Amino acid sequence: MAVVAGHSTVVHTRAGALRGDTEGGVGVWRGVAYAEQPVGARRFLAPEPLKPWSGVRDAREHGPLPPQTKSFVGGGRDDPKVRDEACLTLTVWSPDVTAALPVMVWIPGGAFVYGAGQFQLYNGSRLAANGDVVVVNITYRIGVFGGLELGDLGAGFDDNLALRDQIEALRWVRDNIASFGGDPDQVTVFGESAGGTSVLALLASPAARGLFHRAIAQSPALPLIADRDVRAARAHDFLRRLDVGVGEVKSLPQRQLRRAAGMIQLKSAATTPTLAYGLTHGTELLPHHPVDAARAGSLARVPLTIGTNSHEASMFAWTKPPMLPTTRTSIDAYFDRVAPEAKEAVLQAYPDFPRRRALIAVGSDVMFGGPTWAFADAYSALAPTRMYRFDHFGLSLRMLGLGATHGSEIVHVQHSYASFIGRKLHPLGRRFQPAVGRRMQRAWLDFAHPGGVDEAHWPRYDTGERLTRLITSTRDVMAGDPDGPRRSAWSAVY
Repeated sequence: MAVVAGHSTVVHTRAGALRGDTEGGVGVWRGVAYAEQPVGARRFLAPEPLKPWSGVRDAREHGPLPPQTKSFVGGGRDDPKVRDEACLTLTVWSPDVTAALPVMVWIPGGAFVYGAGQFQLYNGSRLAANGDVVVVNITYRIGVFGGLELGDLGAGFDDNLALRDQIEALRWVRDNIASFGGDPDQVTVFGESAGGTSVLALLASPAARGLFHRAIAQSPALPLIADRDVRAARAHDFLRRLDVGVGEVKSLPQRQLRRAAGMIQLKSAATTPTLAYGLTHGTELLPHHPVDAARAGSLARVPLTIGTNSHEASMFAWTKPPMLPTTRTSIDAYFDRVAPEAKEAVLQAYPDFPRRRALIAVGSDVMFGGPTWAFADAYSALAPTRMYRFDHFGLSLRMLGLGATHGSEIVHVQHSYASFIGRKLHPLGRRFQPAVGRRMQRAWLDFAHPGGVDEAHWPRYDTGERLTRLITSTRDVMAGDPDGPRRSAWSAVY
């Protein structure tokens, strides 16, 4: 039964019934809990499955955002404002609750310190309506409550809470999405930035095997994944700053915890590019870094689309954060800390260095390009892989001198032109959808449907030709190894 606009929609999940609403002719259920809320004694612990309820729960309003400061991404009038630790919820959009449609699960980004699936930038109604898919946006713990690794503090502190939340949400999808018209055997996970990083971590996590069947990683930032020793040192530094015993941490006020974690984040930024917030490898949940797991062949082997934007670091160059070097001083400092022996060879790949264009390109490749190329090269030997580079930028970004900056592709994938950022980037997008948006959303939807990708139009990526889809303003073209000198230079680092 297709959803009828203006009518409430009740679905029956394993835990109980939910009453949703409609949006643009698509059913929508907001604020759907996928686990027991991580409050009180559950703080800093892995998520627990939902307990059943009787009656019908209302699912018409968003749940709270995870605790975080204000961000540009959620700066719109229609974006939720309430923040609370009881944040383990998701949103579902479905065009037909009686069907068995492919499912697309969105994992939002934000460096594991910002973000939530409820933001209008990520509104999945257009994807669901245009693509005959069920869309699920998840919200997971970030910041001190999910992005700061405290597992080494001992009992009562589980590791990789952000990733554990995502896996629990995928289990909820497996068990319940058929009630919304979704096929649990045709699930695509996709995400951008920290969300794209999470997608690659899910590929490398044994606990996530079988929970999804395709993956799309938009601008993954793999330096956000650090080894257990690094995370353990920061956890104990965090404890020292709190100046309390381990047994007292759980009961401390939110503000005190967030302040201490913020100090660790500032300190970590000086040891670029690994920040205090992120994921941890060397644990049972994530045994190996995704690049190492791909090289060893010890990860899930599902079709993958992966790529970056051509000017990832341009937006960050305004504020010059040390974890993403875009000045000559910060780039020198980065190489001195990370790879002094590779500095000269890498910088030779940027003939314009130290002009602004080259500085931005180096910063882009430190966080995004270098590790993405390394992962794609390794993974393409294991499973069907498609690579893209997003090159489009409209008049607004052109006037700002930003180019195809980090995150600017999201509005085109989601068709969220009515969101706060969508209106800034493409003021006319609500009336006249850019051709690049129609092409990009169609490509993502085709990938989510079994057999939907035209092999002739988008050939697979391999280390022989490294064919990459260049998504430009006017058309998409295939190019062989378009960033070859830079990719080759960074192979010495990653």
